[in-house]
Amino acid sequence: MRMLLSYNLSCNSLDASRTALVGCALVLALSLSACANKNPLMEPAGNAATGVQTTSLHGKDRVLWVLSPYRMDIQQGNFISQEMASQLKEGMTRDQVRFLLGTPLLSDVFHANRWDYAFSMTKGNGDHITSRVSVFFKENRLERFEGGDLPTEKEYLAILTSAKLRSGATTVSQGK
Repeated sequence: MRMLLSYNLSCNSLDASRTALVGCALVLALSLSACANKNPLMEPAGNAATGVQTTSLHGKDRVLWVLSPYRMDIQQGNFISQEMASQLKEGMTRDQVRFLLGTPLLSDVFHANRWDYAFSMTKGNGDHITSRVSVFFKENRLERFEGGDLPTEKEYLAILTSAKLRSGATTVSQGK
């Protein structure tokens, strides 16, 4: 009986240490997996005067430079065109700006007088296109906006159909 009791105690301590080890490994794996996530919308906007930024990753994720898995286009945020920005007038109310540009993607409680319209599109071929427009209010009226050199709606359609961007856009190539 004593031998059976001591065997049960040693098995329970083994189970407890095994459970603790598995728990620690799970916490470590989850904390390290968060390091791999990168949200392009949370990156600093950089120079707002540059307008649209394009990053090209051609040649990545290919097997023998021929085969690649299917990747769908992912669009996030509000696309703001030159035509939309040209309709913004100083003194517009918040409701008028929301009607014209849509609901802002980022509206911060600590900066209630600023709305940020961030746009991000990752194309299936690896191209990453971003832009950001910031709208500033004073006494609930539009004071100013920043957005740089925004594309027209026609240029945006060209981006969607993978045609070349206009020469004013910033292009960064990271592939071979």
